[in-house]
Amino acid sequence: MKLRLLLLSVSLISLFVSCNSGKTETENTKKHELSYVPEWSRQAIWYQIFVERFRNGDPTNDPTAKDIVGTYPDSVPGTWKVTAWGQQWYKPDDYFEQSPLPDQWNNLQLRRYGGDLQGVIDKLDYVKSLGVTAIYLNPLNDSPSLHKYDPRYWRHIDRNFGPDPQKDIELIKTENPVDPSTWKWTTADQLFLKLIEECHKRDLKVILDYSWNHTGKDFWAFNDVKEKGKESAYADWYEIESFDDPATADNEFKYNGWAGVQTMPEIKKDIIGTHDDVPLKGNIHSEQVKQHIFNISKRWLDPNGDGDPSDGVDGYRLDVAEKVPLGFWREYRKVVKDVNPDAYLLGEIWWKSWPDELMLPTYYLQGDVFDATMNYRWYRPARHFFADAPESMKPSEFVAELKDKLQGIDTANLQAMMNLVASHDAPRVSTSLYNNGKYKYQAKPWENRDYKINKPDEHTRVIQKMLLIHQFTFIGSPHIWYGDEVGMWGSDDPGTRKPMVWPDIEYEDETMHPFGEERKTDKVEQDTALLNFYKKLIQIRKNNPALIYGDLTFSLVDDENKTFAYNRTNESDEIVVAFNKSEATKTLTIPVEKNGQYYNALSNKQVINSEENSLRFELGAEQAMILILKD
Repeated sequence: MKLRLLLLSVSLISLFVSCNSGKTETENTKKHELSYVPEWSRQAIWYQIFVERFRNGDPTNDPTAKDIVGTYPDSVPGTWKVTAWGQQWYKPDDYFEQSPLPDQWNNLQLRRYGGDLQGVIDKLDYVKSLGVTAIYLNPLNDSPSLHKYDPRYWRHIDRNFGPDPQKDIELIKTENPVDPSTWKWTTADQLFLKLIEECHKRDLKVILDYSWNHTGKDFWAFNDVKEKGKESAYADWYEIESFDDPATADNEFKYNGWAGVQTMPEIKKDIIGTHDDVPLKGNIHSEQVKQHIFNISKRWLDPNGDGDPSDGVDGYRLDVAEKVPLGFWREYRKVVKDVNPDAYLLGEIWWKSWPDELMLPTYYLQGDVFDATMNYRWYRPARHFFADAPESMKPSEFVAELKDKLQGIDTANLQAMMNLVASHDAPRVSTSLYNNGKYKYQAKPWENRDYKINKPDEHTRVIQKMLLIHQFTFIGSPHIWYGDEVGMWGSDDPGTRKPMVWPDIEYEDETMHPFGEERKTDKVEQDTALLNFYKKLIQIRKNNPALIYGDLTFSLVDDENKTFAYNRTNESDEIVVAFNKSEATKTLTIPVEKNGQYYNALSNKQVINSEENSLRFELGAEQAMILILKD
């Protein structure tokens, strides 16, 4: 009885989070309003694809050594070639002699596997079979790197992602870069348009990744600046510290690169305040740059320019968004929403002070900048709690963290937040949980010799499943980094960017260590049980609108027993999501608003009857349960 009273009192004291604060539903559904958050993005289940590592659908377009010149590292061995898809990760490529530590790193950065758009098209039925509803594509712009954040051109798809790289190179030369009327569709561009069409046929939305903060060092405008110096028509596009003096033997040309990286020269901004302010106030300096960006954005939103955006992308993910001033983003939102009011704008808002302090996203979610941000702020405490990383966390502390993350953000924006547990810029979820250090701190072997690079153990899988149950039942749109659903593992970049594991490809066992140390042999293959678990969670979320739109009540917080629960409710439905982090079976008593029969959605077998607005049931050690009120 004492425990029952404790639990009921906890449920009544400030633990209710309403999803109806801020803008009303009516206001949020007016598409003509600038602040409108696309309805589809609130219902989305995301699947992120890094094209170079997803599937090689056309070996005839594979990159050559010449194609990858102009990015890190600058030196490309003359015998360079594309890496076999099934080669084990830490095995040095034939063209790269196994050598000291820095060269092993360079080997991994030099690698290309030949993934392309045809490979994505070939596997769209697989993506659809997962139950996901939206695809987030890492950058596709023409670039020498594997990641494509250092473009040669913003306006064209990468030459090696399409069917005829050489033809595309020659066609681009015939255009005037600043005159959209001269822009043509390369074979890679056309294949991307086909990909959009094939996605839309399958009711899959598509957003495309861009960074308007910087270009590559071989970007067409930057090449002009390097050649002509201050006389270049694009000299004011970039953060130039000094131009070369032709009268001297030295090259005095100096410029700012993003985070000091010289392969990514930064676009010039007019900052009001300091460059360290959050958010940045001001704007992009050059009006010509802004118009170039706007023209490219409109190009992909409505490719044929007929006023019907149904043939274009469904939005953009904006990289390092905090480095671009708010003045530009406010203009950008108007441009994008004018073309397609239903387009989704997602900002990467991440570190304020790495590795301890994350940025508040509220500045960017006032209806005039982004619809949502990548929700790293949700994942870090979730990882902390479920994986005891970097130390254990009490349920009450976790609930306090979750409540904090829900404050100050309107309902529609909260529901559209991209809740991700891994990405191209962070360790894979299984490896992240397997290592219990700080989030994204010393998360690769070159930074931490003790970092575990092998296949995570079965206990990690138990933790992962609890985390996934939380991810797919909490407020916000759940996200999957390609391959996590089949059990892929890997450290922070570049280890998180391994080639996708497919059942029709033979993979070498993982036997090699980056430092030549002994390690256990790990077989590389799909974890079909985990894959089916993902599919189950996706269907549960899609079949229950309360998990998308419902209010959230933290109905149980018990530090002594390491249990907690929350209820998701709307007018007709109630769902109880309960967690037992302890190492023993616990009996839980959960208050509910609606009496009736609740069934275990994960097993579809167990049914629990509520009595006097209360559910009482046993929950196994390190287990979670989703209980749904039967109709």
